[in-house]
Amino acid sequence: MLSCCIVLTITQFLFSQVRLPALISDGMVLQRDTELKIWGWADVNETVKINFKAKEYSAKPDQDGKWFITLERMQAGGPYEMQISGTNSITLRNILAGDVWLCSGQSNIELPVSRVLDRYPDLAAKSENPNIRNFLVLKKYDFKSPQEDLSGGKWKSSNPENVLEFSAVGYFFAKNLYEKYKVPIGLITSGYGGSPVQSWMSEDALEKFPEHLQTAEKFKDANYVDEILHKNKQTSDEWYSRLNQLDKGNQQSKWYDVNYPASDWDSMEIPGYWADQRLGKANGVVWFRKEIDVPDVMVGKPAKLLLGCIVDADTAYVNGKFVGTTSYQYPPRKYDIPADIIKAGKNIIVIRVINTSGRGGFVKEKPYQLSVGENTIDLKGKWLYKLGAKMEPLPPSTFVQWQPEGLYNAMIAPLLDFKIKGVVWYQGESNTGKPENYYNMFSTMITDWWQKWNQGNFPFLYVQLANFMQARETPSESNWAMLREQQLKTLNVPNTAMAVAIDLGEWNDIHPLNKEDVGKRLALAAQKLAYDNDIVYSGPIYDSMEIKENKIILSFANTGSGLIAKGGELKQFAIAGADKKFIWAKAEINGDKVIVWNDSIAEPAAVRYAWADNPEGANLYNKEGLPASPFRTEEKFNYFSPSIFLRRKI
Repeated sequence: MLSCCIVLTITQFLFSQVRLPALISDGMVLQRDTELKIWGWADVNETVKINFKAKEYSAKPDQDGKWFITLERMQAGGPYEMQISGTNSITLRNILAGDVWLCSGQSNIELPVSRVLDRYPDLAAKSENPNIRNFLVLKKYDFKSPQEDLSGGKWKSSNPENVLEFSAVGYFFAKNLYEKYKVPIGLITSGYGGSPVQSWMSEDALEKFPEHLQTAEKFKDANYVDEILHKNKQTSDEWYSRLNQLDKGNQQSKWYDVNYPASDWDSMEIPGYWADQRLGKANGVVWFRKEIDVPDVMVGKPAKLLLGCIVDADTAYVNGKFVGTTSYQYPPRKYDIPADIIKAGKNIIVIRVINTSGRGGFVKEKPYQLSVGENTIDLKGKWLYKLGAKMEPLPPSTFVQWQPEGLYNAMIAPLLDFKIKGVVWYQGESNTGKPENYYNMFSTMITDWWQKWNQGNFPFLYVQLANFMQARETPSESNWAMLREQQLKTLNVPNTAMAVAIDLGEWNDIHPLNKEDVGKRLALAAQKLAYDNDIVYSGPIYDSMEIKENKIILSFANTGSGLIAKGGELKQFAIAGADKKFIWAKAEINGDKVIVWNDSIAEPAAVRYAWADNPEGANLYNKEGLPASPFRTEEKFNYFSPSIFLRRKI
């Protein structure tokens, strides 16, 4: 009985103590030049006091135990301390006042600095800046209701260690703004790879989209979610268990053993896909083996094995020793090899590749090499291979974490009381399957976030999808182009700006490494929308067209100092007559206009520019070096009026 009373007393004491949300913590950046809300929880009978910058504030919790205190506006500065007291006392240290930007979306906003160091090898070493800080929101979903607090996280300042987990886009964005204004920049990074826009929408926003709202309602049932998760796990476990049982290369005779005789193995060129070889289409396990000759100069030192990108998963061995594994296709394979594994002369590299569906193999135009310091051995070329186990494709899973409303409730709702300067958004890849409704959902999400934050229409900056996948030789339809069009249309929403990235992608990687130029272009948009600088911040935007005989004359907004064709004649313009059968066109710049024609079309009706998944060579820019957005002129897609855009308050 006594022990129960003690437990009850301790529980009541802990509940009555002042508690703060994860965001209100050491090292935080508070938004300057606006009234600020500090909040938390305490016993309903308690008085909470805040001492900050020589002023005292107090408040009583409401009936649910939540309290709010509003602080006066303050200019950029710091560091400061804040004392919060009730039954207990909390001191928050190293607080800055500056500009806070939310970075949200899917994997390209989430992609950390650590993933782009190959492109920017000196970035981490030069990243020391206590005035640039990041709060990484932990990944979580919740379908029942908007959450009041995050599951964890802390503010970290930029330094060679911490910067590795910063959003790469966010870091370059913040770096550009800090260099321009010398104002502390706080990033709140709340992203989730693979997420569609509807997962970031509230229940209120989903009211306009019954299909997604119904899905959200289903996922409020915890038993329903548990059944899906159980089925996903069971299906996956059974598939991989069967795979491992059948894999001939992992039985008593190990195919990664240096002494294994591989005399009956076929050969193929790597990089490449085994569906194009004699093996043909096959899912399951395929083993690869290569013998290389290593010179004495590379022996006795740590080495690095680069295996590009592999579809889907791989495990790598060098001289019979395990050196690394990756469980899905997107990350670059970079495996560290201890100094005692590589030997002079003959060395054996073996890779076990698991492919669950589609075409398995090695992505082209990626680095495949063994390196020790400045010395490298190129691993591209002929490899031996053999099928270890053939399987039916792994049945698709239901990705619970990407369902409507789940990420909004868990990763956005807890931020709503924290004042911000604006939003940086990079997302859309996961909506390319059904691009036609993206504008409606995206614009609804933006306006709903404004309403939920209750601090006006703060700047909302976003990235148009980069070029990706194989370039095509002839004009064709493209879901990625349609999604970009939906993003372009979103400029009709006030206080939005779009960074075009059509020239920053990689055909073979959905996560291109050039995040520096993405950050720079977003920072230009911020200078215009958030900091009221009169600058050219956007590339040319299609405005209107005029047909004169067999030519179409295009007019543009945001031409800056003038239009240019970067690197030669204009490319990626296509033209069609009334039949809408597009063929490549000639195009030339005439002042602030572009004239487009093809002598085989006497009566042109429409033009498209950069209308492809990967419009390789698209080169219409303004003289400020900013690329034109892709567009099409068909009347039914007359989606945007730059004259309205240029008149609206930004």
